[in-house]
Amino acid sequence: MAEAERLCAERGSRFTDLRRRILKMIWQGHKAVKAYDLLDQLATEGGSAKPPTVYRALDFLMDEGLVHKIESLNAYIGCPHPGDNHVSQFLICDKCETVREVTTSALKEAVLSAAQEANFSIRRQTLELHGVCANCKQGREAA
Repeated sequence: MAEAERLCAERGSRFTDLRRRILKMIWQGHKAVKAYDLLDQLATEGGSAKPPTVYRALDFLMDEGLVHKIESLNAYIGCPHPGDNHVSQFLICDKCETVREVTTSALKEAVLSAAQEANFSIRRQTLELHGVCANCKQGREAA
């Protein structure tokens, strides 16, 4: 949270209490969190945020590089290195729904090279890989 506050202060961005609370909720686990789950959690804490407010907060957090959207799940996950400009790949376990962010420069370069060959300008890049994590795989093999 201190890193998020530092980055927002450096950039002159308003890191409001609601944005801070939503980021904290997202960081509570390694699973992607849906916007309506955040709304439900805010309601149990006595909040009265409406969907547009939560989506605006999520847009802010994405713009600041503090969270990523997992498109295939329509959910959000915290970024472990928000101060770095990076392209990430996400390993998503279809069994336990854990999401792990990895950064592989070789894959990034391959995608950029393919885009360049096609004279295509990439605006945003997200690669999501679905499968089974080591923990679930180990549990499956033990069964």
